[in-house]
Amino acid sequence: MEYKIFGCKVNKYYTDEWLNSDYLSDKKGIFIASCVVTDNAKRKWIKFIKDTGKEIPETHKMYISGCGAFTDGKAQTDFFEVYPQLDYLKERIEVLDEIPDSKPKPKLNIEEIKKKLKNIPQIYTKKFLLIQGWCDSFCTFCLTVKKRGRHYSRNMDDIIEDILEYEIQWWKEVVLTWVNLTAWGLDSTNDVWKSRFAELLAALLEKTEIPRIRISSLWPEFITDEVLELCKNTRIYPHFHYSVQSGSSNVLKKMARHYNGEHMRSLLEKTKNLEREDCVEVSIWADIIVWFPGESEEDFKETYQLIQDWLITKVHAFPFSAHNMWESVPAGKFPDQVDEKIKKERMWEINNIADQIRDDFIDRNIWKQFQVLIENVIIENGKTKWKGWTQNYIEADEKTFEIISGEIKRNEIVTGILK
Repeated sequence: MEYKIFGCKVNKYYTDEWLNSDYLSDKKGIFIASCVVTDNAKRKWIKFIKDTGKEIPETHKMYISGCGAFTDGKAQTDFFEVYPQLDYLKERIEVLDEIPDSKPKPKLNIEEIKKKLKNIPQIYTKKFLLIQGWCDSFCTFCLTVKKRGRHYSRNMDDIIEDILEYEIQWWKEVVLTWVNLTAWGLDSTNDVWKSRFAELLAALLEKTEIPRIRISSLWPEFITDEVLELCKNTRIYPHFHYSVQSGSSNVLKKMARHYNGEHMRSLLEKTKNLEREDCVEVSIWADIIVWFPGESEEDFKETYQLIQDWLITKVHAFPFSAHNMWESVPAGKFPDQVDEKIKKERMWEINNIADQIRDDFIDRNIWKQFQVLIENVIIENGKTKWKGWTQNYIEADEKTFEIISGEIKRNEIVTGILK
């Protein structure tokens, strides 16, 4: 079945689950993972559904999941009331739950599976793995709790077993993912400020051998010194993608975040100065919401300065979305909404400084040695072209990376010099 994914890595995980489900195995059509992070995100997948409705055969359906299609993880019963512009396609749309019903997985017999897969070629490079579900934070800019439901943690043994299965299927990289993955284990500590994420990371390093572990979006309040110490290990990407949102304590309080600007700066300092075993400079990415209601010029300067001071190498800057389109967030009703002209100016300033920092980061890493996981290889006019990523998430290819050792082959890890 064809598919189209809008939104985050969580949707990538659930798309894989649905496409491999019994339910869709005999269906004809297209699977669509929707997203409600902003009004603009909603418009994109709604337009895609309208366009797709004109193109696919009448006998095919559009199967819609993702956070635009459910409430508390279950298919939204009032979907066509929320999105009335899709009502005319009602007979050709099926709204799905967040995840398909599944039978319990049989216990892995790893040695038996290794025998069967011994001669199968390596074809994959990364696998997205859900370790935690949903969220218990009620940030005033977000619909996640309403759409996906409350927090839960997957069993540690199940997570480890999944990674062991990936290893024997020759995946080289696992991406730990979910909405608030650093809150893993929070539901078993009886302490709303204490997760068991460090315990999970330590277990993955001890009990699995997959070459690369990447941690996706990180919430600052659960990143402890113990977590950072574990991230010195060469199997964990020196890449930290923090959900910063703002550098201003005033704005963070209005957002109902559980940390302030001082805490964020302290964490960024520790992260930036992390001395890894492989001496690779860490890469820090950040999600930033620009022109949150009531954000003053001083508040904005604090965010700008945070990006500049701690050399955040890539910024995902989002304009605040009130979600006036069918579903709204609490902050959409706050007073002092920021003027459109100021919005554009602040977005430009944030993106401009972020681009400068990113260019400087790449320049500092030129002529240094890295390992690259090759993700794509094509032969074009007799020449081999390839693409992959360094440990600290710099894109590399045949023009920018000189290979010292290793084979140019998809899913191979090569060593070389960035140039």
